[in-house]
Amino acid sequence: MDHSQAPVLEALAAYHEERQTPFTPPGHKQGRGADPRVWAVLGDAVFRSDVLATSGLDDRRSSRRVLERAQELMADAVGAEHTFFSTCGSSLSVKAAMLSVAGPHEKLLVGRDAHKSVVSGLVLAGIVPVWVDPQWDAERHLAHPPSADAFRAALAEHPDARGALVTTPTPYGTCSDLAAIAEACHEHGVPLIVDEAWGAHLPFHPELPTWAMDAGADVCVTSVHKMGSGLEQGSVFHLQGDLIRPEVLKNREDLLGTTSPSVLIYAGLDGWRRQMAEHGRALFDDALTLAKDVRTRIAAVEGLHVHGREDFCGPGRAADLDPLQVIVDVTGLGTTGYAVADWIREHHRVNLHLSDHRRSSAQLTHADNPDTADILVAALTDAARHADRLRPAPRVEVPDPPALRLEQVLLPRDAFFGRTEQVPWQKAVGRVSAEMLTPYPPGIPAALPGERLNAEVLEYLRSGVEAGMVVPDAADTEVTSIRVSTED
Repeated sequence: MDHSQAPVLEALAAYHEERQTPFTPPGHKQGRGADPRVWAVLGDAVFRSDVLATSGLDDRRSSRRVLERAQELMADAVGAEHTFFSTCGSSLSVKAAMLSVAGPHEKLLVGRDAHKSVVSGLVLAGIVPVWVDPQWDAERHLAHPPSADAFRAALAEHPDARGALVTTPTPYGTCSDLAAIAEACHEHGVPLIVDEAWGAHLPFHPELPTWAMDAGADVCVTSVHKMGSGLEQGSVFHLQGDLIRPEVLKNREDLLGTTSPSVLIYAGLDGWRRQMAEHGRALFDDALTLAKDVRTRIAAVEGLHVHGREDFCGPGRAADLDPLQVIVDVTGLGTTGYAVADWIREHHRVNLHLSDHRRSSAQLTHADNPDTADILVAALTDAARHADRLRPAPRVEVPDPPALRLEQVLLPRDAFFGRTEQVPWQKAVGRVSAEMLTPYPPGIPAALPGERLNAEVLEYLRSGVEAGMVVPDAADTEVTSIRVSTED
């Protein structure tokens, strides 16, 4: 296919050239009705490009197939059979994928390190989760994606499962052996969904980890706004094989998605595909070279350790690592990742990606350059020089894996929508959680609706909040009280 085309962007340019006059939403009418103070911040281009997808970008019959052609080009660029755009982020896309595989009271194998959006899908659909445990690095207190053997064992124990879902890469950049997991699923005749939100760039360079479609997955969900050039909420999901029908996947997306999609987001997805098809290899040649240099320079700073494949990959750990996720262990500074991230933002106006009790990370993309790299290295170097201001590090009580693994006693949907009460956190021990308790980022719940809480996980969350952890989706974000199921 001709990847110099960009159907959405071309249709948007034609809309402006034709000087069309809308008597449709959006009500600002090309910005004429926008508050000048809003206009001053957002600019002319945002309002002029905010048009309807039908009776705007295309006619009311969508006869020019603008969106369809853009999706076909995206599928061709990455080697998928079908691609669908979403303007509601991968949080919606992954739910659509889940609902295309399993329905109420049907089983789905799910890696327990799944994002909160996956748990939301379980709640909405009434799916029965069969949790597959991640691989735990006891030395570094970090979970890597579940192994293929763990999925194979779960499939043998639950032959009635309708499919499986795995998250890879994780926000820490660690990756599963997807080919082996896909093989295990297909031996049982069920599809594999991959939440590859952090992997939009993977198809475009051979030195990056293998991406889901090349590994044999059936559905792959990707956040183009994370590692690509898309606008926030720009997501795609790709499909191949015959275990999931494309019309079923599209139907589930229609069920959950907006009827007023953002043409701005469509344009970002379309333009990014063209950019990657034409220049992706060269752009990631540069990005990978830059990442190698950044890693070397940060590792030379006393008190900082940059995690690489030698730390994260191997037997019992991850299968691969995305080198563009620069994970920096700061325990040598005697402080926490939370404190380092906050100090750097305050003193250098640098925002790091995710932070935990011992790490902070920087996400590099094809957009970074020597100037941004210098800013990052200077900020981390300065934080190391001023580490005395960041001590003592509040202790976060991180449980061992057996204590982290809570018992699922109710369906997530039943606990979430059932009768609840709010109790002090100390009295929540032994009670069934009715909410997600999710350190964010990375957004992986420590406790789910329907899981029986224990003292170790509650102490972890409370000590984490005291140390700087953010738990934004809890009813009480300070985790001094917990929403639990009301039990007879």
